[in-house]
Order: sequence, then structure tokens, then C-alpha cells
Amino acid sequence: MTEIFTGSFTQQEPIPEEAIEAAMAVLRHGRLHRYNVVPGELGETALLEQEFAAQMGAKYCLAVSSGGYALATALRAVGVQPGDPVLTNAFTLAPVPGAIASVGARPIFVGVTESLTIDLADLEAKLDQAKVLMLSHMRGHLCDMDRLMQMCDAAGVIVIEDCAHTMGAAWHGQLSGRQGAIGCYSCQTYKHVNSGEGGLLITDDEELAAKATMLSGSYMLYERHLAAPVPEVFERIKYTTPNVSGRMDNLRAAILRPQLRDLDRQVQRWNERYDEIVAGLRGTPGLTIVERPEEETYVGSSIQFLLLEWSPERIAEVIRRCAARGVELKWFGGAEPSGFTSRYDSWRYADSVPMPASDRILAGIMDMRVPLTFSLEDCRLIARIIRSEVGAVYQS
Repeated sequence: MTEIFTGSFTQQEPIPEEAIEAAMAVLRHGRLHRYNVVPGELGETALLEQEFAAQMGAKYCLAVSSGGYALATALRAVGVQPGDPVLTNAFTLAPVPGAIASVGARPIFVGVTESLTIDLADLEAKLDQAKVLMLSHMRGHLCDMDRLMQMCDAAGVIVIEDCAHTMGAAWHGQLSGRQGAIGCYSCQTYKHVNSGEGGLLITDDEELAAKATMLSGSYMLYERHLAAPVPEVFERIKYTTPNVSGRMDNLRAAILRPQLRDLDRQVQRWNERYDEIVAGLRGTPGLTIVERPEEETYVGSSIQFLLLEWSPERIAEVIRRCAARGVELKWFGGAEPSGFTSRYDSWRYADSVPMPASDRILAGIMDMRVPLTFSLEDCRLIARIIRSEVGAVYQS
């Protein structure tokens, strides 16, 4: 009998009871705005920033309205101006070049390798074209961060890390987001903590932290932050830094704080599911597993594999056959954007040139979410279905 998967690829786990109780407390007192506090009250958002900074080993943290807003704020804080070039990944999601475009800057796309990380040889060739790299750890894949930082430091290029898919990941034991000047995280529903929308920004640079805080819309209330520089730093920049309001509110912060305390356990659970799927797919004819380097501590909240040199028609047939059995695969090789699977040549607000080596890889990238609502048996079943349908199309 043909096996069918009946689960949902978009259903998340319930918000933890502790987070619900914290949210209800905020709703009952009504002080949702982060700066609306009573005497002696610290506020959920300020506490979230303090706790996340400590968790990440960073000096400063700012909570904002989304991961994309964090990226744009980071660009403004490091001094990117309209017309400036900014290096970034050819393989990423639209909010990354979108953040660059939102400040009037120009993305310069850097290629992707079969490891689904930024092509360091292509980056090295382009380092003299910009002063900032917005590095996307797309779908949770970390490149050789030691080599990347050596290259960028030598060239005087500032690194902003997009860690939307790597909260809790690490390279050589160093947490993702701690190598660059600024690390940016997303708290959107499909990321590693869920407040619907939301973002976090961390840095050890006091001036960047102060500028980001002013940009987020702190007015002159920066002393109500617990993970921010001393007031003297704000005094230097407060009249020259615009207010581009994008604050997080106390309700979302209340929901996030208990989830962040449980992050390590959730990472372990994601990786158990990811590893089951990888084990089930390994050795499938025509299918290339994306191998993880020993130096990388990953978070397997999604999985990617490659169907290299397959025709679009045969890939579409795999997608159709898996969907008929309840397995939702996304494809980054389509000629037109579909959902979140756009490519560097989809973003027509940004100039690009053909990248044949990267196009070959993008044409074969298959992507699948791995929500924690899946059991380990679900993951084994999903792997069997993919293996069966890829094999059937490959042999046809």
C-alpha cells in the first residue's frame, strides 16, 4: 500500500503556557508599548534584550519589529548611504536584498556553493567593490566563518550577519551572529522562536548599538534599556540619528522570553528530526545530500537537498508526486518566484548579471520545512516518500 503523510508543514507547536501567562499579564495591565512602564518596572522588552544579550555573550541587544527591520537598521547604523554597494548572497530570501534596497543601496550578489553557503572565492574577487557584506546564513548553512572574517577584516569590509535561520547555531563553538559587527535574528513564526513577527539585533560596538536604538524610535528614552550603552554614547549621536520607528512591544517580548530560555532543547529536537530525514535520504540515486562540516553546529529547522543537472520538467514531476503523497517540497530553480522561493534574478529592483556556476546549483535546490510538530516516525515516513518518488523519476 502506498504510504501517505497527513501532517502539516506549516503548523507550529503551541505557545508555551509560561509565555501565555506572561502575555496575559501584559494584556491585563495594558502597557504594551515598550516605554510605557510604571515606576520601578523594567518592562518585558528591556528584560528580553538583557537576557538575549547574556545568552549570546554580547554587550548590547535591541528588540525590533522584524528581522528585516533589524537588517535595515544595521545597514543604517554602519553608515550605508543611498547608492552604496553592499555585498550579499545570491542564494537568500527576499528580505535580505529588500533591506539593502530599503536604504537606497545596491546589492552586489555573491555566488553559492554546493554546500549552500556563500562562495568565498567569488567573495574574495568582489571584496574591493563594497565596504559592507550582509552575510545571509541562508537556510541555516554556515560557511567557513574563520576564513570569511579573515578576508573581510583584511579588506576592511564590515560584516552584518543575517541569522534568521541560525539562532542557536555555531561555527567552531562561536555562536552565529557573534563574528560580524552586528548579528540580526528573526522571531517570525517559521523561525526558531515564535512571536508572529519580531527581530533582535546584537553587537559589541557601543556606537552601533546607540545608533540602532535611536533609529528604532527610542526618542530620548534610551535610559529605559537594560542592554544598551551608557547615556554618554547616546549624547554623541542623538541629534544626527533619525527616528525610523520599528520597536518591539512588551506583548511579543513576553511571549519570547520563555521560548529563548528553552532554545537549546528545541535545537536538539530539530536536529533529531533533521538527522532522521538525512539518514533516510542518503544514497538515493540522483539526490545529493548537503553535507554539514564538522566545525558547524547547525539547527535543522529545514532541510535542503540537490537534484543537480535535472531538467525543470523532471523536478516538477518529483514535486508533484511528493505533493500527491502529502510531502511539500519547495524549489529555488523556478523561472518565476513562488512563495518565498525567489532568486537573485527575480529581484528586478536590483541589477544583477548571470552567474552560471550559481545558477546550476540554484536550479537544483529543493527545500522543506521540518516543524517540531513532526514526530521522528513522521520524519522517517517523509524520507521514504521522497526517496521513493525521486528514485521513480530518476529511473524513468
